[in-house]
Formats: sequence, C-alpha cells, structure tokens
Amino acid sequence: MKIVLFTHPSFLPHQSMPRFAKMIKDGMLEKGHELTIWTPQPFFFKLSFNRSFLQKWFGYLDQYIIFPITVKAKLLSSNKDTLFVFADNALGPWVPLVKKRYHVVHCHDFLAQQSASGILTENKIGVTGKYYQKFIRWGYKKGENFVSISYKTQNDLHSFLDKTPKISQVVYNGLNQNFESIEDKNELRQTLSKKYKIDLSNGYILHVGGNAFYKNKLGVLEIYDQWKTDFTGNIPLILVGEFPSDQLIIFKEKSKASKSIYFITDTDDLQLRQFYQGATVMLFPSLYEGFGWPIVEAMASGSLVITTGENPMKEVAGNAGFYIPKKNFDSQELIKWKTVAAKELERILKLTPQEYKEAVEKSISRSKEFSAQSFVDSIEKVYQQILISK
Repeated sequence: MKIVLFTHPSFLPHQSMPRFAKMIKDGMLEKGHELTIWTPQPFFFKLSFNRSFLQKWFGYLDQYIIFPITVKAKLLSSNKDTLFVFADNALGPWVPLVKKRYHVVHCHDFLAQQSASGILTENKIGVTGKYYQKFIRWGYKKGENFVSISYKTQNDLHSFLDKTPKISQVVYNGLNQNFESIEDKNELRQTLSKKYKIDLSNGYILHVGGNAFYKNKLGVLEIYDQWKTDFTGNIPLILVGEFPSDQLIIFKEKSKASKSIYFITDTDDLQLRQFYQGATVMLFPSLYEGFGWPIVEAMASGSLVITTGENPMKEVAGNAGFYIPKKNFDSQELIKWKTVAAKELERILKLTPQEYKEAVEKSISRSKEFSAQSFVDSIEKVYQQILISK
C-alpha cells in the first residue's frame, strides 16, 4: 500500500498523538508498506516570538491556510491508489481535501465536540472554541471511513455524523511502550524513594494523567483525603503528570493528608514505567475518556486499577478492573461518592497477598489483549478493505 499519514504539527504541544502516529508509521513500514507523513510546517508560527496568543493564531494560519495549499499541490503528483490516513479526528478540517480519494479517519474522543455542543456541561467552551469545534466537525463529516479506539468513541462519532459511514470499525489501541511487571517491587520502591526523597517503601497510590476536566484529578485528591479521614492507612499518593493547577494546589494545602500528597512532573518514559511498576494500585476515576491509556499501561506493569464503572473505562479494564461510580457534583451525592470510593480503595489495599497476586495476574493477562502488533494487524485489514471498497 501507498499511505500518506496526516499528523498534528510537531510545533504544537501534544503527547499521546505523536505516539499514536508513530505506532501507525512504524507498524506500516515494518509490514513493507510505503508511508509518507504530511504535516504543517511552522512558517508563521516561527514569527510568534514565543508569545502564546500569537502562537495559537499563527499556528492556525500554518495549519488551515498554508498547509491546504501545500496538500493540493502534492495531490497533483500523488498516486491514485494512495490511502490518506488521518491520525486524529481533530484533523477534520483537512479531510475535505481528499474526500474523493481513498481515506480513513482515526477517532480518539469527541469530548471537545461534546463540550462545544453543550452535551458535557462540566466543561464550558468559549465562543471561538465553539466555532473551532464546528470547523473540525464540518471537516470530518466529509469523511466516509473511520476507525475508532473504543465502542464508546464509535457511538459518539455516529451521533455527530449526518449519514451512515461506508466503513466504521473499532480497533483498540495497542501499547506503544514496553510496559511490563517486575517480580519484586521492594527494590524499585527503594530506588524511587531515594530519587524523589519520598518514603515509598510500603507502596503508594498512583494517578497518571493531565489536568483536563474529564481526568477528574481533583476527584483523586478528594478520594485520597476521604480515605485518610476514614481509615488508618499511611501510604502516599503520587500524581504523575502536568504541573498542578491552582485548584489542585489549594486543595492539597487544605487537606489533612497534605504531607502525603506528591505531584511529580517532567517525568521521562523510563520514570513513568517505574512509577507504574512500583505502585500498589492506580486510582483513575475519569469522568470521560476516549480509551484510557493509563489503565492498560498500569495493568501491563503489574498494578491494580480502580476506575469509573462506565465505558470506555469498563470496556478497557474488563473483568480485571475495580470500579467505583462516576463522580456526582451535587454536594450531598459528592459526599456519598467520596465515601464509597474510599471504601473500595481500602478494600483493595487490604487484599491478602494471595488475593493481590491473583488480581495482578488478571490485570497482566487483560493488558495482553492490547498489543501493538494486534493494533497494526487490525488497522492494516481496515486499510485494505477501504482500498477495495470502490
């Protein structure tokens, strides 16, 4: 196959999307297919002088004015049998450029779309943001073929389309790093304790994720605070990800458990894998997800996972996950939610060594269903199906 992969520009701050695009690129090249990446270059962006406001708008010029002109020029000499692959549904504005050619759009989540449409009331979107999401939706609706990373994402996609897609398949994400468990966590915990000057010798509760509203990072702190209030456990909470927001910092400072809460930022891939491997349990009470990478990453690393009992979290964790209700923001219901979640956390922490071992084995077994090879094999079949569909 001849494949052109559209990706997010490298001058924008993305983390998971470049990894996803790399998984497609490496997988297709390894299978012997020809693959070229088309992505915007920073012409106007370079003139922004590192000012965030100018970077945003100058970046838009590069993406939606200059880049389409470049694409149209390249299309004149591209093979008619080329398959154009969009690594993310957020790249929707470029889909109309190749709508009459073989194409497919990979869909991750529609949280921004749902927020802009007023479906997710927890996340308020400004006027310009609503127009931007409308622009994205206008684009991907021109597509005919889609691959979604979960059935939840596929259902959300179909709710935004005006017609039934020609092809719409679900292909679960594959692990794009070598996450694996270790036999003895004690030595690793001692190493992490020395490096970060935190006593992790008895284990720790882990959270991995950014500050986006749907990650419910405040909810992680609320559960831990409730657990420290209701029970006598004394292991720390480690939150790996972005620098905490003011809201998170204020909550930590007011919490009775403040001295046991640690925000770890600027970790590399090795350090992230180590935190997964050393964790007693990962707390991941997301409100919404497209897939939930950290769930599989933690399971593959030999950690248990407590997450929200709704899709796609349940879809991903399956019978290896431990579930709590979705957070309710009503004041009375919030108290109930924190109490229930804290009890479940305590229950997991009190598992006998044999029960814990069996639960870890189940987690590792579940994670093997999300291999990079399985992902690549599955999308190759979809790509081939598209090329013979006309």
